[in-house]
Amino acid sequence: MISRVTHQTVQRQTLANLQGNLSAMAGLQAQMSSGKKINLPSDDPAGASDMLRLRGDQRAVTQHARNASDGDSWLTTVDSALSSSLAALRRARDLTLQGGNGALGATSREALASELEGVRDTLLDQANATYVGRTVFAGTSDAGEAFGAGYAFSGSPTALPVERRVSPNNTVRVDSDGAAVFGNGSGSVFALLDTVAATLRSGGDPTAHLAAIDSRMEAMLTEVSSVGARHAQIITATSALQDQELTVKTQLSAIEDIDLAEVILELQMQEVAYQGALGAASKVLQPSLLDFLR
Repeated sequence: MISRVTHQTVQRQTLANLQGNLSAMAGLQAQMSSGKKINLPSDDPAGASDMLRLRGDQRAVTQHARNASDGDSWLTTVDSALSSSLAALRRARDLTLQGGNGALGATSREALASELEGVRDTLLDQANATYVGRTVFAGTSDAGEAFGAGYAFSGSPTALPVERRVSPNNTVRVDSDGAAVFGNGSGSVFALLDTVAATLRSGGDPTAHLAAIDSRMEAMLTEVSSVGARHAQIITATSALQDQELTVKTQLSAIEDIDLAEVILELQMQEVAYQGALGAASKVLQPSLLDFLR
């Protein structure tokens, strides 16, 4: 059976084709103006799903990079404080050795004792070092300082260590245990230097405290090694996160970014096709007698 082709059938088909060409041109123009292949999920449901997943990965990588940067700053502050503390304690050891000279008079011994107290104050200042208003040697304590009156440590037992997550399965501690480094209360390095100063003033032999000073130096050196290892973790994680960020951006670009030259060429081809369709429609859809009678 042969289908009957009427003027209305030709008209409807021609208008449908024109509308299809116009819609294709609008889509290409939308891609050019946005620079994206996918402007609506309906443009490419599978691609939109992949794009949303990659954007989630991108946000996670960005947050981990921010955490790593913050952790780097924490550990840099801790390392600086420990380095200054070690230098101060070495000076205290030298002064203690110097005080063991039995030929020193009362004035010289008093001068050494006063300098030792200055070293103690320097150590106390470093032990209370802060980063963005938070003490770096007292964990999550909100006391405002790691060591207060009587050299009491504020970080234990309720304070928790400060950690930063640098990957989905990896966290790094970024603070330091002040009690392990400087001691606590009467057993602290500050109280030890007070004892050495008192021994000098009383005319005793301060070198008896050298072993205790060496023990504190050993604790500081141990913590410096630990901080260095954790800092290396942060640096490695930062490098890996930079690579991940580049990879995710490349994958996103492959899914959603247009090839501008290709889109321009397709748009020009579509415009030529549309102009040709308009020309053909003008010949096919000639006005009839009824059009004039209206």
